[in-house]
Amino acid sequence: MNSVLSGFLPIWIITGLGWAAGRFRLLGDGAQQVLGRFAFTFAMPSLLLLTTARSRPGDLAQPGVAVFALSLLAVFAAGLVAAGRLFRRKRAEQAIGAMAASYVNSANLGIPVAVHVLHDTSFIVAAALFQMLFITPLILVLIELDVRRDAGRRLPRMLQLPLRNPVVGASAAGIAVAASGLRLPEVVTSPLTILGGAGVPAALFALGMSLTGRAAADPGERTERALLVTLKTAVQPLLAYGLGRWAFGLGGHELFAVVLCAGLPTAQNAFIFASEYRLDTALPRDAVLLSTLLSMASLSLIAVLLG
Repeated sequence: MNSVLSGFLPIWIITGLGWAAGRFRLLGDGAQQVLGRFAFTFAMPSLLLLTTARSRPGDLAQPGVAVFALSLLAVFAAGLVAAGRLFRRKRAEQAIGAMAASYVNSANLGIPVAVHVLHDTSFIVAAALFQMLFITPLILVLIELDVRRDAGRRLPRMLQLPLRNPVVGASAAGIAVAASGLRLPEVVTSPLTILGGAGVPAALFALGMSLTGRAAADPGERTERALLVTLKTAVQPLLAYGLGRWAFGLGGHELFAVVLCAGLPTAQNAFIFASEYRLDTALPRDAVLLSTLLSMASLSLIAVLLG
């Protein structure tokens, strides 16, 4: 339990500081939007570029990553259908809802938990790479298809997405560097490292500030939040366990790593994406907070049963 708690503690502290800054107006009225845009435009792309540039795409070719990918995609599809059919969300918000139900916090929480619980970060890095290369672009394309409604311009805008969207563009640039086998010079990596290091704190701080304007959810919204958080904290790790054990024959430490990674809570990226595209931020904000709170117990249970 203490190993899991040590990974969560920085998240709650930074989010709490953001709440205090928003509650007492320490940074002014527009600080939340500015921090969110800074994270989306500069900090997260810097982190993504460095991570993908130093990655080895061949690491994705392992059974554990396939199990993680299948469980994530299945829950993503379930979240997408639920947001559209049950809660009548527009397409862009369906993508955010599906992201809230499936996209794991692999960076600022996954890595500390992997260090303390798994004593090995290799799998969490491979899982994070899968999300960056495949799930993030998918989510942004789904949002763009709804936000940009001019049908005649959709295909050109999709092709231009790496140039217009810093998150996709940075990931594409990092993949190109990794594929070429080049090493970025220190004059490039040094400022990117500094900027990338600010991504998680800025996103969590903005998330904390958003809590000061939180309104009570109606019964329908509470049902939607409960469903998405259940998908994230219970269904996704159970599905990963079933696929890993009975479909792929995984066991021991490998199965433990897959299930633990699948059980990680919603990443704060869902809140940042919704904020950047002027979508409903209340749903991803609450999903991040509730899944993070509940996964303290669920991850501890996974560690006890499988670790």
